[in-house]
Amino acid sequence: MLTVIGLMSGTSLDGVDAAVIRTDGERVAEFGPDLSLPYPAALRQRARKILDEAATLSPDSPELMAVEHEITRYHIDAVQQLQALVPDVDLIGFHGQTILHAPDRHHTWQIGDAQQLSRATGLAVIHDFRSADVAAGGEGAPLVPWFHAALLQDAPKPVAVLNIGGVANITLVDADGTIHACDTGPGNALLDDWALRHTGTACDVDGKLAATGTVNQTIVEDLLAAPYFARPAPKSLDRQTFAAALDRVSGCTPADGAATLAAFTVEAIRRTPLPTRPARWYVCGGGRHNPILMHAMQAALGAPVEPVDRLGWNGDALEAQCFGFLAARSVHGLPISAPTITGGPDNLSGGRLTCAGLMPVPAWIRKTGAA
Repeated sequence: MLTVIGLMSGTSLDGVDAAVIRTDGERVAEFGPDLSLPYPAALRQRARKILDEAATLSPDSPELMAVEHEITRYHIDAVQQLQALVPDVDLIGFHGQTILHAPDRHHTWQIGDAQQLSRATGLAVIHDFRSADVAAGGEGAPLVPWFHAALLQDAPKPVAVLNIGGVANITLVDADGTIHACDTGPGNALLDDWALRHTGTACDVDGKLAATGTVNQTIVEDLLAAPYFARPAPKSLDRQTFAAALDRVSGCTPADGAATLAAFTVEAIRRTPLPTRPARWYVCGGGRHNPILMHAMQAALGAPVEPVDRLGWNGDALEAQCFGFLAARSVHGLPISAPTITGGPDNLSGGRLTCAGLMPVPAWIRKTGAA
């Protein structure tokens, strides 16, 4: 078993989540402390501009490098705070900040300086989790299903875990234990952008804006006519794939636009092509805090819908814990993708190891053959 700090900065751009997990990449022995460090508004704005421009940005763009450095500093701070609580950490699982995800072009791009993180913390770092799968023809996302399935070993099946972050994705564990997964469509990203535009707040807090609006069903159906929704799973999205939806609702009132975008998220989830309908849904990510989304899903999905916290999971730390789990899988050469999860080859591991300034290389790394 390894003691790992997992790090996640999602497409909602709200900050860094960090969590300690003790695992061998197949089982979870223990969860440790966790924390969240919000990005200041100025950094969020700069990072959002990077997302908007990522398709044309050069890796040596001064602004990109400056934002990457600042984001890395927040990750270092998060790790060092946890190291003060748990001194015997073996490894970091560092997802980084996705700024572009285009598997159709065999390209995915996460920023964050793994060498800087390793030097500052004195720990080995596993990073770049998605590139190997994308290079092999997979979607490179979602990667959380292996972790969800490990936690659901004793749960009645078929069961689904729905993560509503900037993008929404689903893990379905079938009755025979097979894991199926895909991105369902937009999660919070459109609602967040709409709320920021109309209220100055970076999300629709408690769904209050959408709660007072009326859904424009014609717009919802138009948005669901996008080719993405006709594709079979596995499939994945970039945060900006449906950014034009904001223009489509631009003639709505702020409340009606929020209600319509929330309905778009829920209907995309309902129409997700799955081999089996889940008997129960558990929801993680920021979307589980939005009562409009939760109530609408309960009405739409025809099965109980509950936050993952009902399972005793920490829904706010889950993705960070996941990348700690995947880091352990990576150093042991275990798969982190699969044909029914990402569409990539079976038994394909991923992630890259950085041990900047760690001399000698830790003995446990030498034993795994990862060094």
